[in-house]
Amino acid sequence: MFDLVLRGGRVIDPESGHDGLADVAVKDGRIAGLGTVTEAGLVEVDASGLVVAPGFVDLHAHGQCLPADRMQAFDGVTTALELELGVWPVARWYDEQAHAGRVLNYGASTGWVFARIAAMTSQQTESSIAGMGRAMQDKRWSDEVASAAESADIVARVKAGLDQGGLGIGFPNAYAPGAGVKEISDLCSLAASFGVPTFTHIAYMSNVDPMSSIDAYTRLIGLAGSTGAHMHICHFNSTSLQDVERAAELVRTAQAQGLKVSVEAYPYGTGSTVVGAVFFSDPAFPERTGGGYETIESLASGRRFGDRSEVLAAQAEDPGSLVLWHFLDVAANDRHRNLLDVSVLFPGGAIASDAVPWLLADGATYSGDAWPLPDDAISHPRSSGTFTRFLREWVRERETLSLMEGLRKCCLIPAQLMEASTPAMARKGRLRVGCDADIVCFDWDTLTDRADFRHPNRPSEGVRHLFVGGETVIVDGGLVREARPGRPVRRPVAS
Repeated sequence: MFDLVLRGGRVIDPESGHDGLADVAVKDGRIAGLGTVTEAGLVEVDASGLVVAPGFVDLHAHGQCLPADRMQAFDGVTTALELELGVWPVARWYDEQAHAGRVLNYGASTGWVFARIAAMTSQQTESSIAGMGRAMQDKRWSDEVASAAESADIVARVKAGLDQGGLGIGFPNAYAPGAGVKEISDLCSLAASFGVPTFTHIAYMSNVDPMSSIDAYTRLIGLAGSTGAHMHICHFNSTSLQDVERAAELVRTAQAQGLKVSVEAYPYGTGSTVVGAVFFSDPAFPERTGGGYETIESLASGRRFGDRSEVLAAQAEDPGSLVLWHFLDVAANDRHRNLLDVSVLFPGGAIASDAVPWLLADGATYSGDAWPLPDDAISHPRSSGTFTRFLREWVRERETLSLMEGLRKCCLIPAQLMEASTPAMARKGRLRVGCDADIVCFDWDTLTDRADFRHPNRPSEGVRHLFVGGETVIVDGGLVREARPGRPVRRPVAS
């Protein structure tokens, strides 16, 4: 007898191209049968009228806690990875997640920036976006080139993280623009020697030379060619700003030459980060980004900044506080909407949320057990609705892609980017016998995001059932509150 059988759904597998009615059987956390399944299941689910697809794989999820997992489950996500920022020490982080219990599968890269903070300052900081922001109180790690001894220490720490099973190297270079190219090239060579990707927030976000986004992409592509590293570009939309068309040309040319360069994007013209980010304090910020300080909004208060002095004051008070950055006006500006399309629809590019943690009204990070989330819990709406928004708007409503191709960007492409170095990912992002039973069942006609900037804590609708490793997380559209089936995604660690 199978543990679970999904009956009569529209099964879509982007790897094989299968799209048709079928049953799906699950045993011991893996898919054990597809097609017409005559045997019974301990649990039987009527999936008729629903799309049955691989659970979505998010390469860029900063939440990494219970409330973040639950919100992403309603967005169809079954695996949420912290790859751009990463963590350090790696082994300790995995132990902490296992102890806490996770709803979704989880994993992380080795966090270069945290290794840099440890090597260059005396600060003790947690591996989180807020922890990185608070470390801005001693900015030497961000602003300065490391000495030879410090650089060797940084490389050694990152190598230790890879030895502990880190999924690659996280390179949020824009938060440490002072880092030297020698240090970064050494680390890219290290990544190449381990056969793991780097996950890079490019060094510069600007449409004006010098230190433009195009400058940063050219350097990134040069690192791919000179070191052999796989350079994965995080949030292609927010780092390219209004030069994304030229950036896309550069990436396509690099790929055509056989260089290992890949991209991801989220379907919003608004980003989110810490107010302490160095690019916000640049006196030329308005000219370099095409928008004034009013494009920066405090996530906790909703207040827009008026000028640079207000930004500097906020950085001095709490550099780790989260802000929204409205870098494109996709609602009112057709040109901006077309620019967003370039990144979201980039051939072979993944959809990834860049989901940020949930905050309460006082600015504290929320990691509690309440469901629904507290009324005052706030975040970027991408933390709730990235994948459903993409599928609703770009696939169902605008028909820019088929459902098969849309799903490919949500599950198969991100898994394929990882599987050469992380064998566990070869069992995710597809529906075939032997793969992990990470499965989403959704109503295609009603699937939609509900979160917006006024109501970010509204979960998406349309996901009727969701299974992680064959265990039920969502049933008949409702959360199974006690579910903690998430398992680590980790590279093999030598004994």
